[in-house]
Amino acid sequence: MALKSMTGFGAGTAKAGDVQIDVELSSVNRKQLDVSLRLPSALAGFEAQTQKVVKETVSRGRITGSVQLESAGGPGDVSLDLKKAESAVKQLRAAAKKLKLDDTLDANALLRIPNLFQSATADVELEEISQPLEKALRAALKKLEAMRVTEGRALEADFRARLKILESILTEIRRLAPLVVSKGRKKLFQGLESAFAEASADKKDFSKDERIIREIALFGEKADISEEITRLKSHIQQFRKMMRSPEPAGRPLDFLAQEFFREINTIGSKANDLQITQQVVAFKTELERIREQIQNVE
Repeated sequence: MALKSMTGFGAGTAKAGDVQIDVELSSVNRKQLDVSLRLPSALAGFEAQTQKVVKETVSRGRITGSVQLESAGGPGDVSLDLKKAESAVKQLRAAAKKLKLDDTLDANALLRIPNLFQSATADVELEEISQPLEKALRAALKKLEAMRVTEGRALEADFRARLKILESILTEIRRLAPLVVSKGRKKLFQGLESAFAEASADKKDFSKDERIIREIALFGEKADISEEITRLKSHIQQFRKMMRSPEPAGRPLDFLAQEFFREINTIGSKANDLQITQQVVAFKTELERIREQIQNVE
């Protein structure tokens, strides 16, 4: 199974009698799952159902969308509840007279009275809506997921290319690592020889001095980065494995990226070498690009 992006779009349609149900969904990055769907007031009771269906499919990201109902006659097929309109106008005029207000009621006032106009969709029984609504929602989710998988493949290809770059940098760091001890040893000897020369002391063979040998051995232990290199190589293999996991990989990959940073920072501090430091900077730069992209992974 491939990675999935958190960005996508999908639409689905179904019918309940003469009413068409249209669902549109879109998703963007978000660490947690956040679902926000706009439902017609007539379908407010289905909010929990729609949330449940979405959460069965999606685990991360901000999902927004809308559900719309449209009768076979089109969006203009509406009716006016005349009895309710007459009652509302009568009450408003009575209130205006009592409060000594000018009677300025006209036809436009009807538009501001709630629930006077009803779409033909209001005649559909809610029981008839439930299954078609879920069908349209699942169709939209299917298309949304297809787009997220397609974008996920592009992310995976990018990750694989960048992991190869990290491996090549690690290879160079491994090549440079043994030179750190030899350069440190040489620097130590040069410093001692220089100090003895300034003191006009007799030349001494420091290579046989036990204290110097112990100091060099201790330096070698402190500068040894073989364990960090091994762990980083293992992390790269884990990263590749996680990308093929059937489970959402965004959070595990983000955590693994933090481990990458921890190990490469340790290498930089332990080696204390200019050439290795340059490689560490290159590694971290590439790793930061990977981590930015991980934020797009579900």
